[in-house]
Amino acid sequence: MALSKKPVTGMKDILPEEMEIRDYVIDVIKETYGNFGFTSIETPCVENLANLNCKAGGENEKLIFKILKRGEKLRLQEAQNEDDLVDGGLRYDLTVPLVRYYSNHANELPAPFKALQIGNVWRADRPQRGRYRQFKQCDIDILGEAGNLAEIELILATTTTLGRLGFKNFRIRINDRQILKSMASCSGFSEEDYDQVFIILDKMDKIGADGVESELLKAGFDQESVVRYMELYRGLETAGDAIGYITEKTKQTLPEGVMESFREIVASVEATKGDYFELVFDPTLVRGMSYYTGTIFEIDMPEFGGSCGGGGRYDKMIGKFTGHDVPACGFSIGFERIILLLLESGFKVPKAGKKIAYLLEKGLGSDRLCEVMSQAQKEREGGNQVLVARMNKNKKFQKEQLTAQGYEEFKEFYREELRH
Repeated sequence: MALSKKPVTGMKDILPEEMEIRDYVIDVIKETYGNFGFTSIETPCVENLANLNCKAGGENEKLIFKILKRGEKLRLQEAQNEDDLVDGGLRYDLTVPLVRYYSNHANELPAPFKALQIGNVWRADRPQRGRYRQFKQCDIDILGEAGNLAEIELILATTTTLGRLGFKNFRIRINDRQILKSMASCSGFSEEDYDQVFIILDKMDKIGADGVESELLKAGFDQESVVRYMELYRGLETAGDAIGYITEKTKQTLPEGVMESFREIVASVEATKGDYFELVFDPTLVRGMSYYTGTIFEIDMPEFGGSCGGGGRYDKMIGKFTGHDVPACGFSIGFERIILLLLESGFKVPKAGKKIAYLLEKGLGSDRLCEVMSQAQKEREGGNQVLVARMNKNKKFQKEQLTAQGYEEFKEFYREELRH
């Protein structure tokens, strides 16, 4: 079989220019989230297959890269089904590993626990712009905080980070799964139909209210329930206070305290946020993961034309591992899409010092070489980035390449004398 120099489909090599931006973004993320009290953790890239298939990952559970059993456990000729062949898989997100991690170490961790996790995940998805089969995720989560302080902190930490990276005019769309369920319930839908109804509702921004109504009817739902449901959403268009409108319309089905808590989240973020983003109540926001139990949010960036991250509350997930529910809420930045936008905008990593190239003539003597290396070291200690390289025959082309890499000053060193 011929060897291939190209990476596997859906994965990519990262060149130095992009790697510099990625490292910078990670540094900003860690510093900013650290200022909000989040601490870094790490989990293995391989998880038990039963954990990955725990009915918490939605459609992602169909995209798992599965791993064959190892050694004596792998008995190909005796295998009757897939379970006889595989017992692990590459993680498709960071939430399932975090929940397992917390369940295993809860007694060693503070309460509440504010976790930051950055790492690669894998999905056997169809590659497209900003979407790969191997990609990096960046999650912050607060575990053990039942109140809405978790949502407020997550939104402010995430938006502060995006602001520090230079993003403006983006939106944080916010909703609550309890609001979604309440609107469906008061319209006459049964609880077992919610997931299918929400999948169709999630298409609202693409097919509009008429399209959603048509699809709900085609799916076989009761016409009276569909009409009542769509009237709720159409009424939002003329309502001056969308939250008040929903509160009034769903007061028979909405759990007590949900809207008061939701209003408090919105008011607290609005009172604290900068002018570089907008917080928008969007009752059509669904989020695909079935594990969400309360508040949900999503980042909309006009430059990308879609979501660049999201998250929400998932209070029932830890209980699947421990038998005892623990309140949990998280927010994930779409790291790869953020990097893509920065690359497309021509973003350059800000430097405190200069990028200087020392070009050495071949045959430079030992004494002169020691002198040059000592000088380079002093430049670095002064905050500059110094590249020491041998001088090429085509010095002009070499400098052009270095200039493209961001080097702004050149110093040339020759055997006979020191010349700049």
